[in-house]
Amino acid sequence: MKTNKKHLVLEDLFKHCQEQRNFKFHNDLVKEFSKKHGFGNPFAATKLDSSDKLPLLFKKRDICLLHLGGGYHQFIQGINKLYHPFELLQDSIKWQYKKSLLNEYNDSESNILSVANNQRILHHFLFEADLEFADLSIESRPKTYFPHRTKTSLKYFFDEQEILATNQQIEIDLTLEFEGTIGIFEAKNGTPTDFNIYQIYHPFLYYYNSALAFKQIICVYLVRNKDSLKLWAYTFQKPLHLDSIQFLKSCEYQLIRI
Repeated sequence: MKTNKKHLVLEDLFKHCQEQRNFKFHNDLVKEFSKKHGFGNPFAATKLDSSDKLPLLFKKRDICLLHLGGGYHQFIQGINKLYHPFELLQDSIKWQYKKSLLNEYNDSESNILSVANNQRILHHFLFEADLEFADLSIESRPKTYFPHRTKTSLKYFFDEQEILATNQQIEIDLTLEFEGTIGIFEAKNGTPTDFNIYQIYHPFLYYYNSALAFKQIICVYLVRNKDSLKLWAYTFQKPLHLDSIQFLKSCEYQLIRI
């Protein structure tokens, strides 16, 4: 059986923190243990987008990771509080789909979202829009904002713990805005069964903290699997609480080639 070097790094980090009785650690320590185990990308060691990527030791002890910003992380208990399972799909729609030149040229998250955006699937799901946007003026159509990274400081709660994430890097795959509704999108390939809530919460809080006069912020998680796109929409009941995620709706779009 092939050794999972990433798991060895994480397990060593946890054991070290246990010995030090301090479960907060910095990327410098991650680099040290990554070098020890020959793990080539230390920045990927703490990226755990779904619970199935957690080491067995973590699953047994109900341990996961919070990102604190500024290169710091913290081990915490409560996998089911940080990872959210995908709900059953509420609907399935056959969506006529004509492949264009660059569709499916690669399987990147950016390409997945580009296809869904160009096919107006994102608009249909998020805004329940049956109207023809092409007939509207440019100023009246939904606006698309492409992937970007930014850094900001965030203050929020996880369970009863106050988190101060200083200089936190945030990745936003795609943003749509229409009549005051902000839609934040996260995309993945494959068949994940759950996701790390911070992937949509950090972008949510980034916009929530702004001075923008928005009406609502909706976070959409999109999963592509073969010829279908599955979308789940969420918001947060208590905007300053990461673990207050609220499911809104879901739908599968079956791509029917024409």
